[in-house]
This record gives sequence, structure tokens and C-alpha cells, in this order.
Amino acid sequence: MSRIGRMPIAVPADVTVTIAENNHVTVKGPKGTLERVLPAEMEIRQEGAEILVSRPNDLKKMKSLHGLTRTLINNMIIGVTQGYTKTLEINGVGYRAAKSGKKLTLTLGYSHPVEMTDPEGLESVVDGNKITVKGIDKEKVGQYAAEIRSKRAPEPYKGKGIKYEDEVIRRKVGKTGKK
Repeated sequence: MSRIGRMPIAVPADVTVTIAENNHVTVKGPKGTLERVLPAEMEIRQEGAEILVSRPNDLKKMKSLHGLTRTLINNMIIGVTQGYTKTLEINGVGYRAAKSGKKLTLTLGYSHPVEMTDPEGLESVVDGNKITVKGIDKEKVGQYAAEIRSKRAPEPYKGKGIKYEDEVIRRKVGKTGKK
């Protein structure tokens, strides 16, 4: 059995989970509502304050979907109760970020400023050289943070660019002159 898939998901008191046909799961909580259609092969049932996910057979595909389905539901519950954040750091001389309304403006050494608009349900906060992306959907938070990082990924020689706060950049030694 999948170690993650067979673990029950605890549902907090302030969260309501609705499971419709074709495994259409809706999670409502204090921070908002999330909806997702999960694989139809999995059996999702609610027993009291717990949600259990079980699989029909032991095929490799079903084993894979078992843990995935459980984790997706758990991420939805965490999202509507605590929310998700991802922090990015800007390193480099003259590199900076500014926020006005829903528009994030990045100055990254190009001939033009890079402008990005916050997607629906996400919010970005600029604090000095740090950008924090907040939201209730883990997938969207990670995707938007990755899009911001891709505008100027960190380079290995000087470490300039946009990196995740917990990311470690493997530095390389530069050129050495010939004698």
C-alpha cells in the first residue's frame, strides 16, 4: 500500500469538504474555496472529521494516483486554512522590484523594465530585495514564483538574478589568465 495514500486526512472544524460525482472535490475554508476534479478511479470517502482515499487494485498507475490524490486533497485543506507563501530574493547591482496595484515591475538589467500582473487569487508583496508570493492554491503559488524567477535566473559566477530564499547557488570559479 502507498504509505502516503493510506494516511487519513484530518479535516479542521472550520473547513467543509464536499465530494461530488466523478471525484469533484470542493474545499471551503476561512481563506477561500478551492475546487478540483481528481482521478475517477480513486475512491474518496469522508468518515467524520477524516477523509480516506483508497484504490481499486495494485496496478502501477493506481499506486501512483493513490498517493497523488491524497496529497492534492491535503494541500487544498492546508491552502484554505493557512495558505501558501514562496519568497524570492533579488541579487545584483541595480536589480530591483516595485509594486503598484496588481502590477509587479522588475528592473533586471535589460533595456526595459519587466512588468508582470498578479494572477487571480494570488498576491505578491515587495519588501526591499524580497518578493513574497501568497495564495491558497499551492500549484499556482509555485507556478507564479517560477515565472518571476525565470525572468532572470541566477547565474553561477556572481550569483546575480532572482533565486528562491532557500535555494543554494553552486558558484563556479571564473577564468584565469595565461602566463
